[in-house]
Amino acid sequence: MTQDNTQQISTEGILKNAFAAAVAVADPQVIVPQYLAKIFPIGEEPKGRCLVVGAGKASASMASAFEAYAKKHWPQVNLEGVVLTRYGHASPTSHIQIIEAGHPVPDQAGMDGAKAIYALTQQLEPGDVLIALVSGGGSSLLTLPQEGITIDDMRKTTEALLRSGAPIEEMNIVRKHLSAILGGNLARVAIARGARVEALLISDVTGDSPADIASGPCAADYSTYRDALAIFEKYGLGKNDIPASVLNHLQQGLVGEKPETLKDADLVNAQVANHVIATAYKSLEAAADYVRSQGYEAIVLGDTITGEAQTVGVTQAQLAREHVSQLTDKPLALISGGECTVTIPAGVKGRGGRCSEYLLSLFAASKDLSNLAALAADTDGIDGSEKNAGAWFTGDIRKASLDQGMMPESFLSAHDCYGFFAELDALVETGPTLTNVNDFRIILLNK
Repeated sequence: MTQDNTQQISTEGILKNAFAAAVAVADPQVIVPQYLAKIFPIGEEPKGRCLVVGAGKASASMASAFEAYAKKHWPQVNLEGVVLTRYGHASPTSHIQIIEAGHPVPDQAGMDGAKAIYALTQQLEPGDVLIALVSGGGSSLLTLPQEGITIDDMRKTTEALLRSGAPIEEMNIVRKHLSAILGGNLARVAIARGARVEALLISDVTGDSPADIASGPCAADYSTYRDALAIFEKYGLGKNDIPASVLNHLQQGLVGEKPETLKDADLVNAQVANHVIATAYKSLEAAADYVRSQGYEAIVLGDTITGEAQTVGVTQAQLAREHVSQLTDKPLALISGGECTVTIPAGVKGRGGRCSEYLLSLFAASKDLSNLAALAADTDGIDGSEKNAGAWFTGDIRKASLDQGMMPESFLSAHDCYGFFAELDALVETGPTLTNVNDFRIILLNK
């Protein structure tokens, strides 16, 4: 674009358009058909029964895209299935049942849906194809506990891990070892029945390993019962925090009384493939391409930045400060992804999520950088406890906060980042995007 076109878009507009570009490149309606054409070339379409199952914030949109493709290209295929998604994330389908359930804390609707998925998978026969549509959020949605563990036990365990500040990767190691579906157990059922498994995955995790995306229902797992118990020990979670049934199950697994999750050796000669069709890094690159079109130099810091949201905000403020001193005539965009954590002290309710908490920390730590603007949002459209995807700020927002006498430090102490940005009309509100490739952060630096 020309410089004249660049000047027509405000800094706020550039921030929001960059986020929109990141989300668009992970749209299931676009990427699912593209990958189906690769997995099933002309002449190699499914011939028998095609069972579709899945879970995650993007899974219903993936199912809708799958149905539309199958109707056009595979009219002879017998198509049915069940897909679980978060409340408010449904998408229209005709043959695939969409069930909405609780996230991040599992509920009875999720357990009933997971039971239906497990039962359908047990009906597979040799020659059938199991299509698994999996995205972030699937771990808590696919809640089918092992025998002897109740949904209430799973809920209490999840809540304890959330309060502890354990990162999602560690939470999922525990979930895998309590689940009849996660940790490759869904694929294990299909393998035993001689079916082919093709899993399409939208990644919201650092590293994009199929074993980590929604706790890998169709992937070999690298973790063990010992790892799961070590996580409880690491965060000081004992019998007063974790139900006895959960602790007993993990202890029995430790001594070999329970089967381990699926391992690589179990996949020898099995017809199982996991396809990662969208990633956080691809979305960051799409945003970088957009800001370059607006005259910015873009640096992608990576999609693996984790840690406490407030700490990451301070760290990136310092990074921005270092780059300001090196600015040439061209403005700069620093773009990053990766899932931060927010540890809330006992007795503090808090409002918001990790994206807006990071942003408020960045805001407070960059008071000397008057030409810094930024946005942080979750690509699924929901950041934490409220209905916003995240938040943004420019110099005008900073001035408005000063005029109103708002102290970001007090909002940070109360973990009320939502309240701060809501007061300034600086929330990012998209509604459910029906995809999920983790968190998105962008900092714009001008001379």
